[in-house]
Amino acid sequence: MKILLFGCGGQVGWELQRSLSLLGEVVALDFDSAGHAADFTRPHELARTVRAVQPDVIVNAAAHTAVDKAEAEPAVAQAINAESPRVLATEAAAIGAWMVHYSTDYVFDGSGEHPWVETDPTGPLNVYGQTKLEGEHHVRASGCRHLIFRTSWVYSARGNNFARTMIRLAAERDQLSVVDDQIGAPTGADLLADVTAHALRRAIATPDLSGTYHATSAGETSWHGYATMVIEWARPRGLPVRVPKDKIVAMSTCSYPTAAKRPLNSRMDTGRLEYAFQLTMPDWRAGVLRMLAEVHSR
Repeated sequence: MKILLFGCGGQVGWELQRSLSLLGEVVALDFDSAGHAADFTRPHELARTVRAVQPDVIVNAAAHTAVDKAEAEPAVAQAINAESPRVLATEAAAIGAWMVHYSTDYVFDGSGEHPWVETDPTGPLNVYGQTKLEGEHHVRASGCRHLIFRTSWVYSARGNNFARTMIRLAAERDQLSVVDDQIGAPTGADLLADVTAHALRRAIATPDLSGTYHATSAGETSWHGYATMVIEWARPRGLPVRVPKDKIVAMSTCSYPTAAKRPLNSRMDTGRLEYAFQLTMPDWRAGVLRMLAEVHSR
């Protein structure tokens, strides 16, 4: 099996190079790769790459994920998040390839408190969410066999992330203010990559599994709860923590204005994914604790 992976330098793309290698040959490309066009700001060039590689599977881990920046450059977000997936899906349909595509909880409006299921009405609040939703629509409309994974609050041990930022700030400040009315599940890029490889193998054997799935860690927390957990993990381990526990202050989203409006409810129901692929998604704390141990053992 030949797998064409786009966005190999990102959090999920980096982990996919590992997990997908168990399924076959992986041609891993990033926006600046030499030899094949993989710049998603130039969607029209991507078809040439697919035709040259002739993959059995196209995996799209590339995205414009700078949520606030997308508000100021909607055309760039449109090209990367919507038009490029359209081109890839069209090419996948033409050669009979599968396509794996990643989407987001931001396709919903964040209302209510129930976990979102795949059939719930969408209603994105910002340019990022709207363009990601358009990308989903293009993949489905192409007629290619596909797996669309909606996920949320993605992190990895590689590079910067929310947990590392909180630990750094806890060493510098006497008080931290963190949003507590956005609820979701921190989800590791390594978990997404492993779920992808497992689901893809089963889907290829059972094409009726083609469709859209929610893929996040189990459980839920707020950004405030997430921050408190990682800081209290760091405190007894000798990491420099200056902020007292009672000075990790909860604040509302409206107290912290941003260019893009954020959904408050990012809970995702993963029941369809777990049933279809015989999986049990682990609690979000397990992945975060493993990531912290990895980062701080270096």
